[in-house]
Amino acid sequence: MRGIQIQQYVSGPLDLTVSTLPQPNPTPDQYTIAIHATATNFFDLLQIRGKYQHQPPLPWVAGSEFSGVVTATPSALAGKGSKYSIGDKVFGAAQGGYATHVCAKEAQLKPVPKGWGFFEAAGLFVTMPTSYAGLVTRCNLKAGDWVLVHAAAGGVGLAAVQIAKALGATVVATAGTAHKRAVAKRFGADYTVDYGAEDWPLQVKKLTPKGRGVDIVYDPVGLVDKSTKCIAWNGRLLVVGFTGGPIEKVATNKMLLKNISVVGLHWGAYSINEPEMIDQVWDELFKLFEARKVVGTNYTDKEYVGLEDVPEALRALGSRDTWGKVVVKVPQEGAMSSHFTVNWANASVLLFRELLSLSPIVSNGIMRTPREIQHKAAL
Repeated sequence: MRGIQIQQYVSGPLDLTVSTLPQPNPTPDQYTIAIHATATNFFDLLQIRGKYQHQPPLPWVAGSEFSGVVTATPSALAGKGSKYSIGDKVFGAAQGGYATHVCAKEAQLKPVPKGWGFFEAAGLFVTMPTSYAGLVTRCNLKAGDWVLVHAAAGGVGLAAVQIAKALGATVVATAGTAHKRAVAKRFGADYTVDYGAEDWPLQVKKLTPKGRGVDIVYDPVGLVDKSTKCIAWNGRLLVVGFTGGPIEKVATNKMLLKNISVVGLHWGAYSINEPEMIDQVWDELFKLFEARKVVGTNYTDKEYVGLEDVPEALRALGSRDTWGKVVVKVPQEGAMSSHFTVNWANASVLLFRELLSLSPIVSNGIMRTPREIQHKAAL
């Protein structure tokens, strides 16, 4: 197979290279998947530098999220029946997503939703359940709520915008550029606000009925303190992450005075602490996927094709030049050569026809080519 292997930590994504590697060796409980698309994540940028909390022993293949086709099922399930069969289309997350093949356990996979392609499905596994569990499980979102989504043009942000709208909420989206605010609007936000403006909390509050403030704040950035200025009585403030940098310290008297709740969401820890919730969240998400009330949030301003484009895709992600999920299409090994073979075969047929049209034959005692005869008849 081909993949991006980390033999030593790098200073940045542009130092990554693609190499030929042995096929992955699955454990008895793993499937093997031929990858057709792979998604980029901020934690990939940390991991390749050796700064993430989960660092595999060197060497290892980078990347996590992917979509593709099952090529082998777990040997431990032979004769017992596995959830997925060879040829099934799946998406998921497992170490080694920046490659043509990856191994993953059943819990790390989901079926590609009906009517969805590999490109759209590759970026679902992390962002969608994070946003659904945050809004519904932790904040008890209900129809009629006003929801403020920070960094709304990011991967989790656009997921949150769509989920909140699908469940009947009014959405106020913040983003730092006009283009990103337009993207949030395109994915369903009712209102947009520039959170670079000094008075953004006041702007948000003025949008709400009678200036009461929003019921839920979805915060993957680190804007908890300022968000307390535009949250309603009994509001719920959800902490998803700290992409803005420093971890905040918030005066607890603000929670008391407005009767608000501040809650966190660590989706990755549900498998350890509350595994029964995982299927519930995914079941509800699949209803939204198949009804097309929630769609993929793929960045489409530029196309990335082939593992060689992963470094540039990661660079763009890290520079915040993108929106949504940056997904790289991964043509399978042999796809290019097969394409060349088919095109060469077609070219051969065309060449044969061309030569045949030029081959001389006798017509009315005169040596002519079929093309000349056809042209003469047309006259």
